Amino acid sequence: MDKTKAKSAFNTGSSIVVEQCQVCDYPDLEQVLFLGYLPSVNKMAAVGELPRQQEGYPALLLYCPRCQLVQLGLIVDPKILFPPEYPYTGGTTRILRENFAELYSECCSMVDLGREDLVVDIGSNDGTLLSNFVSRTRVQGITPEDIGNLAVERGIPVISSYFNRDAVERIVAQEGKARVITATNVFAHMENIHQAMDCILELLATQGLFISESHYLISLLETLQYDTIYHEHLRYYSLRSLKYLLEMHGLEIIHCKRIPTHGGSLRVYAARKGCYPVRDSVNALLRSEGAFNVNKQTLLQFKEQVVISKLELLSLLAGIKSERKRIYGISAPSRASTLINYTGIDEGILDCVLEIKGSHKIGKYVPGTLIPIVEESRLFEDQPEYALLLSWHIADELTVKLKEKGFKGDFIIPLPRPRIVAR
Repeated sequence: MDKTKAKSAFNTGSSIVVEQCQVCDYPDLEQVLFLGYLPSVNKMAAVGELPRQQEGYPALLLYCPRCQLVQLGLIVDPKILFPPEYPYTGGTTRILRENFAELYSECCSMVDLGREDLVVDIGSNDGTLLSNFVSRTRVQGITPEDIGNLAVERGIPVISSYFNRDAVERIVAQEGKARVITATNVFAHMENIHQAMDCILELLATQGLFISESHYLISLLETLQYDTIYHEHLRYYSLRSLKYLLEMHGLEIIHCKRIPTHGGSLRVYAARKGCYPVRDSVNALLRSEGAFNVNKQTLLQFKEQVVISKLELLSLLAGIKSERKRIYGISAPSRASTLINYTGIDEGILDCVLEIKGSHKIGKYVPGTLIPIVEESRLFEDQPEYALLLSWHIADELTVKLKEKGFKGDFIIPLPRPRIVAR
């Protein structure tokens, strides 16, 4: 990709069409799935505000037959995707808190971390991950959004910046190099992945570990997670495509595991070649991917299933609304914006979406719609007949919690195949 073109495009606040693979530069990418023109998931108008022009960006999924990377066909300016008012906070989700605690324990079993070692978290958000390390090591967060102030209030130092060379030079000058660098649910977001890798290597100590967590392509395909396709997520890694990228920069994967976050993610530990023994988990997962056989035909079958799932969901909702029954949405993760906009659900179908008290999304509309996001207590006051689980990937947890709190209606699970779970 032409780096000069990328820089000038972002200077004008526009976007870049992907004409060659983001990792290996292969020019003949194959089209897989088009979900239409989707709004930025973090541009949320206030409830009551009159509708005005809102940009939609094409969500086209592409496949590289050389390195097997699945990727979006458009790179949107990160200033649009990650505005200062970015509303997401990882600490509000139990599964993420538990995941980061497990990452900490696993990391400490692999590296003997001491008080003088530095752990840097790229995209540190509210500091939930680093809070696990703060009593054992020095820590440093980096995030461009105002949400980083929550970490500062918890005593975690944060640089308010995108991850770039200036930020890396500042950290190295002030704190030295990092023994551990983490990038959880951000490594697939970086628009110029090779520049990001150069910065990671500049920051990483010789015996350092780079730990990434990303949505896992195999999980996406297995459970039909088209709702995880939006413009923050530029790349959908398999272990094979991630291995290809890391080896281009002299890193080797020494350990990996599938984890449940975000409906199925991949955690990967990488280090400079030869620094650590490679665990059996790496070849085991590579063999598993080989048996799954990711190729153009597999991805086209995925496309067919997505279309059928969309039609089945609309049919199910049409039957409910024809009986004049109410449907409230449960939680407003970014993935909900894709599902709602791709299927064409509006405020006539979904009365509102509920978020837990304290969410920064309450009082806003779901992007691209006039569906209001309101506080969760309304579910128990109004008792609608149905609750559509937009965080369907944690349905088991949500259904139990909401029943215990007093919800008497039925649940709609939209994916992978739409179904009703009766009260």
